[in-house]
Amino acid sequence: MTPQNKSRPHRPIGRVLVANRGEIAVRVIRACREMNIGTVAVCSHVDRHALHAELADVSVVIGPAEPGESYLRPDRILEAAKATDCDAIHPGYGFLAENANFARACHEAGLIFIGPSPEVIEQMGEKTAARAIMEKAGVPVVPGALLPEPDSDGNFPSEEVLAIAASVGYPLMVKAAFGGGGKGMRMVESADLVLAACSGACREALGAFGNGTVYIERFIHRPRHVEFQIFGDSQGHAVHLFERECSIQRRHQKIIEETPSPALTPALREKMGQAAVAAAQAVGYEGAGTVEFLLSQDGGFYFLEMNTRLQVEHPVTEMVTGADLVRTQIQVAEGRPLPWTQDDLTSHGHSIECRIYAEDPENGFMPSLGEILLLNEPSGPGIRIDSGIRQGDEVTMYYDPMIAKLSVHAGSRRNAIDRAIGALKQYAVLGVTTNVEYLISILQEGAFADGHLHTGFLDEIMPHWQSDLDADDGLALAVAAVAEHERVSRGTAGASSAQAETLRATPWSSLGRFRLNGLG
Repeated sequence: MTPQNKSRPHRPIGRVLVANRGEIAVRVIRACREMNIGTVAVCSHVDRHALHAELADVSVVIGPAEPGESYLRPDRILEAAKATDCDAIHPGYGFLAENANFARACHEAGLIFIGPSPEVIEQMGEKTAARAIMEKAGVPVVPGALLPEPDSDGNFPSEEVLAIAASVGYPLMVKAAFGGGGKGMRMVESADLVLAACSGACREALGAFGNGTVYIERFIHRPRHVEFQIFGDSQGHAVHLFERECSIQRRHQKIIEETPSPALTPALREKMGQAAVAAAQAVGYEGAGTVEFLLSQDGGFYFLEMNTRLQVEHPVTEMVTGADLVRTQIQVAEGRPLPWTQDDLTSHGHSIECRIYAEDPENGFMPSLGEILLLNEPSGPGIRIDSGIRQGDEVTMYYDPMIAKLSVHAGSRRNAIDRAIGALKQYAVLGVTTNVEYLISILQEGAFADGHLHTGFLDEIMPHWQSDLDADDGLALAVAAVAEHERVSRGTAGASSAQAETLRATPWSSLGRFRLNGLG
């Protein structure tokens, strides 16, 4: 066990405050319920009737809708934990999940932070420090270098930057040293563009993360994004739970993830898994985390970053391994050892996750706001829905527009793709526009089926996507769906046989393209 973990509190947990909202808060609350652990939800004023608030044993309103006055307020969250006699705080992902100061404040308040130590969060949150640690541990990293600080006008010393860039080689990437999500990131193809790219990335990083430090690294052409799920405990044990292919991204945000990766041979999986475990051991990692790699076309792989939290896409790992990652997070936070060794862990079949967003793919993927008038989620063998919304809930401007994650499991990748397409076609949401049709189009692409993936896949294969649905037909189907929704709500007699047949035959995903908030 490394020094940064010595001061961490470990003891049995009787009540957990979930410092998050939406589907991840629901996921954590349900895991706690299975473990007979009490739960406290925090919520903003607009979320006071949300699913996570109603599922918890206790809910506490901590502020108005704006995240900066509620979910991003450590003081209010800690006050709620103290007032409700909590032992621990689970941060979920996003918001304060990778905030080292919040984790430290939890420990100082005598609360268990269900995640790694503040020191590990701090080290891995600063990408250049993380690179140095990984290099020392023998984990391959992309060649690159930290840039000097700009002057008061935001200009970098040109000769020094050009020399560093030349040593790295073109094309290259300029990246923010703090933060992620594509903020403060630029691709540069030639020397005449590098200074402007560095200044632009610095300004964007400063605005997004409060820190304008940037670095450059070699650009890997058409790489895959492959991450390994890691787990560590306070006894110094660390394992990986195999990989997830995350190459299907839009603007650097993952939208479809799967495991196993169609690119990995058993030998490459073993090699990358060993590197991921070495990364975890290098920092004395506790809890669930992810080591992310870029995989080049020649089979070379390079450390990208470590996410010091549970990932959005953790369900696919659970589906192929049978592990409960949230339960294990809680057990490790109590000081218990990992429930498995590396040899205990096996992967069975294939799993795919699709992130469902309330957004309009035909209108620049703008968020789609409004009430969920109708919601019918698919079910059946090998289908899992993680969601924090219900019919009648409202999608607002204040939070991320992801409304659900649809995950499937099957015996083979081809069968998993078919199952995902079938489930998406039965996902009914009316009142907001969704990306469900867009997801189906991706899964139906021949290049996707063949496993020819890379991080620029969507820009290359589907740069200007348009729906195939005829607007008049879609509107008729949507009106029929609203009529059926009202019939069910009133408990009236059944719809006409023709209308019922229309509803049965409809791919529900198509209905989400029509905002019918004013109908009825």
